[in-house]
Amino acid sequence: MDFDPEGKRLPIKIDTATNAEYCPQPLTVTEQAANHAAHQVVDQAAKATRKSRRTFLKTLAGSAATLLAFNQVFARSGQTGGYFSVAQEAAYDSSVAYASIGGDEFIFDIQNHCVDPSGKWIQGKSGQRWTTVLNQVFSQRRKCAGDQFDCYSAEQMIKEVFLDSDTDVCVVSALWGGRDSNPTPIDYAAEARQLAAASGAKHRILIQGGVMPNEPGGLEFMETQAKDYGVAAWKIYPQWGPNGSGYFMDDPDYGIPMIEKARDLDVKIICAHRGLPLGGMAYQYSHPADIARAARLYPDVTFICYHSGFEAGVDEGPYRPDTAQGVDRLIKAHQENGFGPNKGNLYAELGSVWRYFMSKPDQAAHLLGKLIQYFGAERICWGTDALWYGSPQDQIQAFRSFQISESFQEQYGYPAITPRMRQRIFGQNAAKVYGLDVPQMQKTLRSDNISKLKTVYSEVSNPSFETFGPKTRREFLSIVSAHHGRPG
Repeated sequence: MDFDPEGKRLPIKIDTATNAEYCPQPLTVTEQAANHAAHQVVDQAAKATRKSRRTFLKTLAGSAATLLAFNQVFARSGQTGGYFSVAQEAAYDSSVAYASIGGDEFIFDIQNHCVDPSGKWIQGKSGQRWTTVLNQVFSQRRKCAGDQFDCYSAEQMIKEVFLDSDTDVCVVSALWGGRDSNPTPIDYAAEARQLAAASGAKHRILIQGGVMPNEPGGLEFMETQAKDYGVAAWKIYPQWGPNGSGYFMDDPDYGIPMIEKARDLDVKIICAHRGLPLGGMAYQYSHPADIARAARLYPDVTFICYHSGFEAGVDEGPYRPDTAQGVDRLIKAHQENGFGPNKGNLYAELGSVWRYFMSKPDQAAHLLGKLIQYFGAERICWGTDALWYGSPQDQIQAFRSFQISESFQEQYGYPAITPRMRQRIFGQNAAKVYGLDVPQMQKTLRSDNISKLKTVYSEVSNPSFETFGPKTRREFLSIVSAHHGRPG
């Protein structure tokens, strides 16, 4: 069954979907116009190439045509700080499109998600809340049969991430919540890794251990995850707490003992959800300043700031330390703690933040420009928050072709984004952190079973071009209400 036989969905998605950690923001007039223009351009190109809309949209030319339409609308609206560098002929020729949005980079996505379809989290009071979230809100669930949640499964993640995108390796990232109510418990993350291994691709998936140091037994559980499950890194949500109160990463009660335990276990990569608040949790624990302080205290530990301190609804502009908001908060902390470009043990990660800003070219140019300027292209990691947003392929294609305009380069001192920068951000930086040998990995990837399956699948590919997170304020508030047990 074709997911979209009439070709109603665009391959590059501009919509209001979120990862359920921030309230959906209405599309701007310009974003709405960009979608409308893209549908018109796609119609014309499909007819010119004598293909059905759906067939055309599944080609690289379909994605190129969509990005070219976006460029036209963004430029007319005065947003000229960034653009998608795509040749006009790419809308009619997939070989030309490949030069703009194709590529053979090593892509290592360090923030992916899947959900155990039948785990303990479904049971009990907490489980009822998560069930409400997934069952009533996320559109994926409406396609599931019976009472199962197979559409969130590791199998679904493998399709969306490995078959429908150019991603080579991913990390199954832990979700927040106590051990008995977490939709991605460590044993299921290990099952996802084993699923890839069983298909002859044991190198494709790494897993994180979820750490809740303010939960009883949280530190002891780190030892279990390291020794019994072989986690490659830790994922923390300092915003979260059993009673709604979080912690700071450098506080002596929870943060420091957690870091010390990671060092003792010799798993010294800590990925922290910073910036985006969690609904109903204390907002002050979302500020990213603590991750920079912790990184300065522990230079032998790698700290990766997930979401880069992003705040939905905050416009990204040139770096303003005196009124720091959004990503500026992370950059300010980075500077105040003595870090320089391409130096040190603190990294920024692009999950959700790139997806949010890639349809706002001026803000996207500021986002990437100032992160490269202050962190350096060697201290930025690729992540997409799939599969909440569906396949990450549109994020990959948009990032491959995005360029900062010469006017913004001159005005703000931003660099042009070079192919070498993209290679580093897409995967080489994270590979170095995780100790992966990229040339050897690429050689292995070319001959594993997922690669062979992808070759066969490409002949009958069936991408959904769909996003799955909550798309309205009402849906988002339903999640907050369901998860925290309060009336909506």
